[in-house]
Amino acid sequence: MAAANKTASPVAPFLRATPSDTAAPFLRAEPIKAAGAFFIDTHCHLDAAEFDADRDAVYARAVDAGVAIQIVPAISRDNFAAVAATCERYPGSLPAWGMHPMFIDVHRPEHLADLRAQIEHQRPVAIGEIGLDLFVKNLDAATQEFFYIEQLKIAKEYDLPVLLHCRKANDEILKQLRKIKVRGGIAHAFNGSPQQANEFIKLGFKLGFGGAFTWPRANNLRRLAVNLPLEAIVLETDSPDIPPVWIGRGRNAPGELPLIAQELATLRSVSIETIAETTTQTAKALFGLD
Repeated sequence: MAAANKTASPVAPFLRATPSDTAAPFLRAEPIKAAGAFFIDTHCHLDAAEFDADRDAVYARAVDAGVAIQIVPAISRDNFAAVAATCERYPGSLPAWGMHPMFIDVHRPEHLADLRAQIEHQRPVAIGEIGLDLFVKNLDAATQEFFYIEQLKIAKEYDLPVLLHCRKANDEILKQLRKIKVRGGIAHAFNGSPQQANEFIKLGFKLGFGGAFTWPRANNLRRLAVNLPLEAIVLETDSPDIPPVWIGRGRNAPGELPLIAQELATLRSVSIETIAETTTQTAKALFGLD
């Protein structure tokens, strides 16, 4: 999750490290490509302030690398306009409307009506980014749960999948999903147990994998990346956050997705084309893009 229209993201990436000897890929002249591959970045905050200086170039590089579709989730009512403008400017960038649990200080109950109005005005591919965050201190759990539940109800009402922020909250997220039967979605930046992964899958959800699993010490994520059914995995960057290992402390960008896919292909001992085809078909079916 990246903060949109702010001077800096309030959320540090999940993994930080000293940059590797490899130059940051967003500085490369040529993007990483896979022959004939077509990728969907299922979680990309292309509207974020971190891209204000060079958003056109970031988008062009992503498309040139084969990342033809980017799902751009909102984080609050206050950035609906920025997400809408981004998606109008860049073909293949598709909106998701939602109110993020880390911004409960700005959410108000009346904003739920604004969310419905935004859905009516511009049909999204999903409701998101919504969910729970029990990692960050001083975020009231009851308030988070209120907005999470109410947005699940809206997703069910409009028959839309959801993009779930579920940091340190998988069981609490699942509890409500069993009560409110939405049309599936994605457990964004999944980092739970195999048992929790299976529970999400049983409920029709896919698991989002991005830069976090590329770090050699991310043992749990790397095991999941190998052992989960490939059909249950979708790719994401969460740009500008959650940078992969080759960026280190640098800014993440959607153009990194093919190299993330290559890492997944290497771990699973399959071709990058297999990863691209399978994850893209999964995402297309989930978002109704067929």
